[in-house]
Amino acid sequence: MAADPADVPASQPRATGSRELALRVASAIVLAPLAIAVAYVGGWPFVLFWGAAAVGVWWEWSRLVAGQAAPGAFAAGVAGLVLASVLAGLGYVAAAVGAIALAALAVAALGPSERRLWAAVGVGYAGTILVAPVTLRHDPEYGFVTIVFLFSVVWVTDVMAYVVGRLVGGPKLAPRLSPNKTWSGAVGGAAAAVLAGVATARAAGLDNWTMIALVGLALSICSQAGDIFESRLKRRHGAKDASQLIPGHGGLMDRLDGFVAAALAAALLGALRAGGAPARGLLVW
Repeated sequence: MAADPADVPASQPRATGSRELALRVASAIVLAPLAIAVAYVGGWPFVLFWGAAAVGVWWEWSRLVAGQAAPGAFAAGVAGLVLASVLAGLGYVAAAVGAIALAALAVAALGPSERRLWAAVGVGYAGTILVAPVTLRHDPEYGFVTIVFLFSVVWVTDVMAYVVGRLVGGPKLAPRLSPNKTWSGAVGGAAAAVLAGVATARAAGLDNWTMIALVGLALSICSQAGDIFESRLKRRHGAKDASQLIPGHGGLMDRLDGFVAAALAAALLGALRAGGAPARGLLVW
């Protein structure tokens, strides 16, 4: 779901109007084709792309939670994510998860005493952005389709939840966590995501669209939950954006909040159904 202006503290107003819209459109025109192209290529370019995203998210998280107070903890997180990238790229997913877990422990030990838990959670959050999509993309037959399916569900959820929520309004979805999100936006985004997921599956020649629709619905809900979590995290730490890396959009966390939750759910569901072939497990019913 798109970041809402009301999620921003009043003391830190966000740019509005045509300028913000133009920045968002320009950024999306660059980033969306790049993400799809890297997913199509796969292999190490895909691993490096998401490894860099993970390091960027960890940088944003550590600045948000600990500021500049723990350079050693930040370095430990980066080292763990780099090692996890190499291991995931070689196909050692369990070892990559282990590297992230060890890095989280190191960060907890080196971070500010009052925020150790938050810092450790950040390493796991960033690591998920790496491990989940790389694990799904490893499948030579269904990997690319699965990533495109994820993109379509998350992106359509994001756009349509914002549009429907703005046009229809109504009761708030989670007023204490993310005050500007509405039930109408959540339902509209989920419904549109189901259609987008089914259309993607149909274009890829997949059958059993009923199950695909249910999977799309579940991932859309996870995406919206991830958005609310990140919104609450920013509000807790008094920030309007995770950073200013992406013009008009804020930071990587602001753009990947829904994707990380949906990708994690997709990888877990696929692994539960098909073990070492989670992409097949997610889409073939």
